[in-house]
Amino acid sequence: MHMVIYTLVEASTEDDALATGKTVFDRLVGTVPHAGAVFDYYVTFDDDESSVAGSARWGDLPVAAPVDSDDGEELLERGWVATEDEFQRNLDRVKEALDELSDEEIMRDEDLARHAFHQVGAYDGPSVFLYDEHGSGIRHRDQLDRILNEREELWIVPADVHF
Repeated sequence: MHMVIYTLVEASTEDDALATGKTVFDRLVGTVPHAGAVFDYYVTFDDDESSVAGSARWGDLPVAAPVDSDDGEELLERGWVATEDEFQRNLDRVKEALDELSDEEIMRDEDLARHAFHQVGAYDGPSVFLYDEHGSGIRHRDQLDRILNEREELWIVPADVHF
């Protein structure tokens, strides 16, 4: 499956932001030493060669944008809304499982209950849409606000990832 994820990086130019973003995405696909892959591969939106990913799948998105620009604000909003929606979807599944399934049924992972438990606690991967410049998932609003308030020249870089 494909999804668009975003990384927030400190940079002075679009090229620097893209280079730093690619370093983050390399880490998330395991091409950096000592990094575990959570996605299979990625395509950034400067890549015109793919016929199945990036712009070919999602349309034109900025390659990178300052967070305080119109494009940057839109990308940040998309990433944060996706994060909240996915968290809530999984949390609802967890609550439902706790209400309706026995301990044994949860242990057997009926209705993918344990998978939902895992997704609620995930720090990266398909349930996390925003990452910092170190490849750590941004999982709650206080963490996002801290990054937005403490960094200067903050850019957002999108990538299409496959998992």
